[in-house]
Amino acid sequence: MNLYLVRHAVAHGRDAERWPDDSRRPLTPEGEEKFRVAARGLEEVVSRVERVLSSPFDRAWRTAEVLSEQSRWSYPEELPELEPDLPPHKILAALGDPGADSIALVGHRPSLNELASYLLCGSSEGLDVKIKKGGVLCVRLDGSPAPGAGKLQWLLSPKVLRALGQSTDR
Repeated sequence: MNLYLVRHAVAHGRDAERWPDDSRRPLTPEGEEKFRVAARGLEEVVSRVERVLSSPFDRAWRTAEVLSEQSRWSYPEELPELEPDLPPHKILAALGDPGADSIALVGHRPSLNELASYLLCGSSEGLDVKIKKGGVLCVRLDGSPAPGAGKLQWLLSPKVLRALGQSTDR
C-alpha cells in the first residue's frame, strides 16, 4: 500500500479574535489557489488514490476537497485522529486494516511529520521529517501500517508540485 501524507495548504495565521476555535481557521485565498496548482501536479505523480482521509479542521478538510476537485482522487472522509498533536499510534489504530492499495492522509504538523518518522523508523522522534504546507510524502507499506514498516518513496515540496501542475495547466 502507498500512504500519502499531505500537509494542509497555507492557512491564515492564528488569531483568537477572528477564529476563537482554531479548528475553524481557513486556508488563505492565495494558499488555496497555489494548492489547486499543486494538486494538479500531484495528479501527474499519483493519478488516483482510493481513499482520502482528512482531519476535520477546516484548513485540512478544504485541502482534501481541493485534492478531489483537481484530480481523480476520492472525496475525503473525516478521520478525527488526524487533528493536530495526536500521536502516530492513535492514527494507525484508527486506520486499522485500511483495505485499500492507496490512501492519502490530510493533516497537520507535527502529527504528520511524527507519523512519517514512526512508520519509517519505529519512533515518532527517530527521524526529523519536515513536510511543508501543501507538500506530500509517500511511504510504501508492504503489510499493515505498523511502526518501522514503511519505506520512503518520495517527499515533494509544494514548489515542485506547482511546477508540475503549471506544466500541465488546463
